[in-house]
Amino acid sequence: MAQFDLGESIPPHTAHAVSVSLPTWRSNVGYEEGEEWVISRMTTGYPRFFIHKSIQAFADDLVAQFAAPGQKALLLPTKQVADRCLAFIRSRVSTDVAEKLDVVHLVLDKANPSSAPLSSLSPAISAVFCPPEAFPRAKDYWQHTGDGISSRRAEFCHGLLKEGLLHMDVRPQSPPSGADDPKPCRGPRRYQRPMSLDATQQAPRNNGTPPISEAGPDALESSRFLEERFGRNLDISLASAAKSAIRRRIAGALTSELDLTADPLPAMGASSRGVGDLREDDVYLYPCGMNAIFNVHRGLLNTRGNMKSICYGFPYVDTLKTLEKFGPGCAFYGRASEEELGELETRLEGGERFLALFCEFPGNPLLTCPNLVRIRRLADKYDFAVVVDETVGTFANVNVLQFSDIVVSSLTKIFSGDCNVMGGSAIINPNSRYYAALKTVFKRDFEDTYWPEDAIFMERNSRDFASRVDRINANAEAICNVLASHSLVKKVYYPTLQESRPNYDACRLPKGGYGGLLSVTFHAKPYAVAFYDAIETAKGPSLGTNFTLTSPFVLLAHYQELDWVASLGIDPDLIRISVGLEETERAISIFREALRAAEGVVLDG
Repeated sequence: MAQFDLGESIPPHTAHAVSVSLPTWRSNVGYEEGEEWVISRMTTGYPRFFIHKSIQAFADDLVAQFAAPGQKALLLPTKQVADRCLAFIRSRVSTDVAEKLDVVHLVLDKANPSSAPLSSLSPAISAVFCPPEAFPRAKDYWQHTGDGISSRRAEFCHGLLKEGLLHMDVRPQSPPSGADDPKPCRGPRRYQRPMSLDATQQAPRNNGTPPISEAGPDALESSRFLEERFGRNLDISLASAAKSAIRRRIAGALTSELDLTADPLPAMGASSRGVGDLREDDVYLYPCGMNAIFNVHRGLLNTRGNMKSICYGFPYVDTLKTLEKFGPGCAFYGRASEEELGELETRLEGGERFLALFCEFPGNPLLTCPNLVRIRRLADKYDFAVVVDETVGTFANVNVLQFSDIVVSSLTKIFSGDCNVMGGSAIINPNSRYYAALKTVFKRDFEDTYWPEDAIFMERNSRDFASRVDRINANAEAICNVLASHSLVKKVYYPTLQESRPNYDACRLPKGGYGGLLSVTFHAKPYAVAFYDAIETAKGPSLGTNFTLTSPFVLLAHYQELDWVASLGIDPDLIRISVGLEETERAISIFREALRAAEGVVLDG
């Protein structure tokens, strides 16, 4: 397996990589401590924790052009998102600091003829400007909600700004008389000529998105302009079809490639999700998995009222933070045990009511599976929604929709596999008692902020999703067996080895496996450190990659709260392994070599 230098992108030489190399235990600690020898080497990082350098460069230019000296900028995709971010920051800073907050909205300058081929992309940016002392709160919003812009959007829109194709969005309530004077054209002279929209070579698609080539010679020049200035020729006409293909794939109605150039697209086939009447428009796409969770929680609050939620099981870090910080809070049950379900049932019998129960299936990183059958019964009896995150289990292995009102997933992970694009999804179950009310709220509030270029990459990456899952399932079980049989290993966390395995099997598909994620703990920390330092896999954040990816997950995700983690019975030195597509015997050999390195450790005393 390839080795990666400290701070190198994973995959290497990938401009929009989702992971970054932290190849030693010490480098993970150094990253969390903000030590210069690590931070200065970071070429990138996990996108919600590390602001991509292309986003930062764009933010710096916007600060220089529009902000007061010394301010910093957080970049968001729409005005509505920016308003939410501002409200979040204002609620957490002093009045004096809040008064220094500002926002600028940039949109495509439609008075510039060169902008015509780009209009369907809606390349808007909202920049929230804040003083340095407020920026940590802005960064919290970015991390918890996933509302920030993607690096591809930043790269594209930054180029438009440099070419004079973005301008401030100023919309007066009532335009003054005579205000219809044309705005001055901006950008290079060769892009200021009027475009002929009559020289149409191809009929518009029925989704209203014209191909770039539609607008004649000047539009073709704009197409070349995109390729020359941004390094690629973005076929705008494919974006809508790509999103449709992704939604159908998630709905279980697309198992092969879809011709994205077909017009119209063929009718959606039957879903394999086991829920009747599931339609493509019941699937919603988001810029990342956390944004799906955030918006589902927001949608439920707007549908059912201001009630606390339940976070059941040890969750991904920002799921709990979102439920705690956005709304009236949550009840936390960190062990996902039958005893905790009993405690919850007692509270429900006593009259407490909740908005929804959020859980992962299985959990990350402990691979514990909640009892969805029992949870569904409680939800039906006591009127709360069930939201299940299927990222780790994946719908190729398990069917959790049958027990859920909403299913969410991070498409960034195994659905994509290539570790070069972000995405998230939510499915509203048409059999849910809340379906009609949720659909009304989502129709009113949903904003499609998934950048078209990201969608095109995601659709391409996910075409072989099902076959990849089969191979990864087999590799994970093989590696699990190697680890579980070793004397230095304290415990292996994998669905087949957990007491909650019956809960997994209750949802497992006839041909489904047990997934590609596992975790391991050792009898002493030095063994864990030696194993991690020696393992010849990619080492960094994220999971679900086509290559094996190893991480001291608890250390990396919960460094500031390790005592709290330990109080839940979780070993702070746990190592999480996301298994890839490597040849099985080669993968086994690599893990055995790392175990041999751990065997060489001599403990003090």
